[in-house]
Amino acid sequence: MAGLDKKIFGTLFFSIFAAVTGVGIVVPLLPVYAHDLGASGFFIGLIFGSFSLSRTAFLPFFGRLSDKKGRKPFIVAGLLAYAVISAAFALSRDIPTLIGIRFFQGIASAMIMPVAQAYVGDIAPTGKEGFTMGMFNLSIFFSLSLGPLLGGYINDHFGLKAAFLIMGALAFLAFLSSYLFLPPTRMEGVRPFDKNLAGWRRLLKDRDLAGLFFFRFSYTACIGVIWGFLPVYAASLFHLSSSLIGVLVMLGVFISGLIQVPMGYLADRVNRKGMILTGGGLACCALILFQFAHGFRDLFAANILFGLGGGIAMPPLMAMAVFKGNRVKAMGSVMALLTMAHSGGMLAGSVLAGLTMDFFQLRHAFSVGGVIMLLGAGSFYLLTASSTTYRAPKR
Repeated sequence: MAGLDKKIFGTLFFSIFAAVTGVGIVVPLLPVYAHDLGASGFFIGLIFGSFSLSRTAFLPFFGRLSDKKGRKPFIVAGLLAYAVISAAFALSRDIPTLIGIRFFQGIASAMIMPVAQAYVGDIAPTGKEGFTMGMFNLSIFFSLSLGPLLGGYINDHFGLKAAFLIMGALAFLAFLSSYLFLPPTRMEGVRPFDKNLAGWRRLLKDRDLAGLFFFRFSYTACIGVIWGFLPVYAASLFHLSSSLIGVLVMLGVFISGLIQVPMGYLADRVNRKGMILTGGGLACCALILFQFAHGFRDLFAANILFGLGGGIAMPPLMAMAVFKGNRVKAMGSVMALLTMAHSGGMLAGSVLAGLTMDFFQLRHAFSVGGVIMLLGAGSFYLLTASSTTYRAPKR
C-alpha cells in the first residue's frame, strides 16, 4: 500500500470501527423495543427513517463544507455529538422520544461517514482506489457485524440500558482517537475550494454518478427492510432469542466485510460495472428467500446471500466514487451524494416495508425490498450503458 498515509488511515479505521460498533449494538434491539412499546410497523419504520431523513438533509451541507474547511473538524465534532446523543437512548421511554433521538443522531452521522470516506479517498493511491476503499470498508462491515452480536448478548444478560450506554462510550472513544491522532486541518492537503470545484448542478447531471446513486439507494433500501423488520419477523414468527436475532443481523454484514479486500483488489483489475450488477442480482435473490423462509436456516442462508451481494458490489462502487471525486475535485461532495443515497434508501425501505407490514403481511415487506433492488440495478445499467469509466485502470 505504498503512498498511503497509514497513520491517518489507521486512525480513521479505528474511529469508524468503534463508533459504528456502538450503532450496531442497538440495531437488533430498537425494532423489538419499539414494538414492545406499542409501535406499529409505520412507526418502527419512522424510528429508522428519521435518522435517514435528518442525515439526508444535512449531508450536502457537511460534505461540501468539508471540501472547503477540511475533514478533521467535522469528524471530531460529529463523533462527540454521537456520544452525547447515544447516551440519551438510555433515558427514552416512548416512541416520540426515540424518533427525536434518532433524528438528531442522523445530523451527527452526516458529519462523520461521508467526510471520513472523503478523507480516505483523498489519501488513496492512484490505481488502488478499490483496494483502499475495500480495506476501509472493513471498519464499517466488521463493526456492524460485531455490534449486533454484542447487542444481543448485552440485552440478554445486562439489559437494554447497558447496550445504549456502551454505544455512547464507544462513540466517545472514537472521538478521542480522531481528536488526538488526526493531523491538524492545515496539514490535510484537501484541495482548495475554488472555481474549478464541481457544482451540485454538474454533479447531479452526471449519468455515472446518477447510476451509482440509484444502485446505492436501492441496496440500502434492502438493508432498511432487513434491519428494521428481520428482528420482528424472526421474533414474532419463529420465536428466536435476541442472541440468535443478533447473529442473523450480523451475518450479512460480516460476509460483506469478509470479502471487501479481495473484491476491492479485483475491482482494480476487472470490469467494475459487471461486479456491481452481479452483486445487485444476488441481493435481489436474497430478498426473495427472506420472504419464503420457513425457519432459522432459511434466514441464515438469505443473510449469507445478501452479504455476498453487498461484498461484491460495494468495493467497485466506492472505487468509482473515488475516481469521480478526483476528476471533479469535489471528493466530499461526491461522498455526500452517495451517503444521501444510503440515507434515502434506508428511509424509503424502512417506511415502505412498515406500511406493507401494516396493510398486508410482515413477510411481504421483503418482496418490497426485492422490487426496489431490481429497479435500482436496472437504472444503474441504463444510466451507465455508454460509459467506459467502469473499466478498471490499466496497470
